[in-house]
Amino acid sequence: MAPAPQQNSSVAALAGGLAALGIWRLMAVAAPHFGALILMLRTETDFGSRLCFLLTWGILNFLFIALLRRPALSGALSLTLVVVLVLLSRFKHDVVQMTANFVDLMVIDRDTAAFLLTIFPSLRWSIIGAGLVTLPLMYALWWLDPFRIRRLPAAAACLACTAALSGYAFAWPDEAWRGYYDDGYLSKFARSGVTAVSDFVAYGFMESDPTASDQLKMPLVDACHPAGRRPNIVMIHDESSFDIRAASGVKVPPGYGSQFKSYDGVERKFLAESNGGPSWFTEYNVLAGLSSRSFGRFSYFVTRIASGRVERGLPLALRRCGYDTLSLYPAFGAFMSARNFQTTTGIQRFYDAHDLHAKDVEPDSFFYDKALKLMAEQKTSGTPLFAFVYLAANHFPWETKFHPELLPSWKRPGNTPAVDEYLRRQAMSANDYAGFVAALKKKFPAQPFLIVRYGDHQPEFSPQLLDPDLDEAGIGKKLMDYDPRYYATYYAIDAVNFEPVKSPAVMDTIDAAYLPLVIQEAAGIPLDPSFEEQKAIMLRCNGAFYSCKDGAEARRFNRLLIDAGIIKGL
Repeated sequence: MAPAPQQNSSVAALAGGLAALGIWRLMAVAAPHFGALILMLRTETDFGSRLCFLLTWGILNFLFIALLRRPALSGALSLTLVVVLVLLSRFKHDVVQMTANFVDLMVIDRDTAAFLLTIFPSLRWSIIGAGLVTLPLMYALWWLDPFRIRRLPAAAACLACTAALSGYAFAWPDEAWRGYYDDGYLSKFARSGVTAVSDFVAYGFMESDPTASDQLKMPLVDACHPAGRRPNIVMIHDESSFDIRAASGVKVPPGYGSQFKSYDGVERKFLAESNGGPSWFTEYNVLAGLSSRSFGRFSYFVTRIASGRVERGLPLALRRCGYDTLSLYPAFGAFMSARNFQTTTGIQRFYDAHDLHAKDVEPDSFFYDKALKLMAEQKTSGTPLFAFVYLAANHFPWETKFHPELLPSWKRPGNTPAVDEYLRRQAMSANDYAGFVAALKKKFPAQPFLIVRYGDHQPEFSPQLLDPDLDEAGIGKKLMDYDPRYYATYYAIDAVNFEPVKSPAVMDTIDAAYLPLVIQEAAGIPLDPSFEEQKAIMLRCNGAFYSCKDGAEARRFNRLLIDAGIIKGL
């Protein structure tokens, strides 16, 4: 009969102890974990992702407990970080159709933060306001928390969760195409941390062979002696443009398709390395003449990583031949380190949206007019000019009508509103380009020009048009497998007062990284040793670069550039 009173007294003591702590203090400890549970059930879709969520939650909590010893404050800090990650990941997915991953933290820089605060001026005050609210709340939790946990057990638990998460990520790595899914924000971020760090330790930011059996000669500054007259070169970045007739069932206006043909009547294919959003992949291709795919899971940040490190490209090659170089960029120069990257590849004068006084997204004619004005100023020097004109009018979203006062005669072909708006903007681009060529002939009647246009990637809705029967997972797999149907756009060569030089490098289908080589060949510019080597790769791989021999040619070429000192710190 004795144990019963003891049991009752124990229960009573426990109840008394809980009562002494107070309901609010207990809620302060439990609330963050309850919030995390709700968040996990709403954002994680399967057992594996939920397990990773729980392990990551454990890592965060035990880490803060090891530092602070207070579980309530540690839970609140962990929940705050997770909520911020989810919001940022959803924002990133809305913009570029991919969720956040650990590499976002590995290459974060001041330029990107400045860019975000510039385009979202209210963000600065939101951050300040959140801080003013959060700091007193955290202090209150510090005061309310009745528990103190020893640091050593907390650190051991943190390490155990980290080991379990790493083991799971290595045993069942997250498929890269799942980054296109708008879910699993924390689990994908955590698993990408394991794989990203592992990849970085294994080969750094960029893939390359450990050694090379031969080497490149460094190009001499005065070694460029073109046989004929050097043409001015204009390279035009045609935003999100491809021949939509690749998708069956799309109705196009009369005469559609002529804008994709070159001076010789041939329509040529350009295989980009992105689909739907990241124009900077192609920016890297056409300026550096290299593949973003060599950066693996770091490719999303290719221009930021390459800034100051990849000192090779079309502008540098042309400067060696006496060209002046300029670039017109439709966004702020800090975006993805565009200014620093383009300067690294040889751009001497970089004009961003602020320099050009651009207001929001401007029509193509705005950038053509600015280019004509800058070219007229430059031509007083008598030196040939390379101008990179980066357009943006056909950028998403297509659900709203872009400058409805333009092209008033436009009639909808009868597709979905987004597709018809896309076609309308393509028609506007074609008209503005024709006006630009006419202005070149008028303003520079005796000057030779080589003009090369390319579509930087397909629009984000193209996979649904190309494969309407596939679900999100099927489309994601095709994107990750680099199905050429999803990456094919166009490139076109035109000329004013100049006959493009015939070359076997001007192929009907090329990978994006070869465009600088094609331009130099068509312009009759002698190639430096690195482009001579790349031309040999192009000819034996029939226009393929990274995909040739499963990346072996690209890895070997990267090693040659590293050994020559052209690529540094990668």
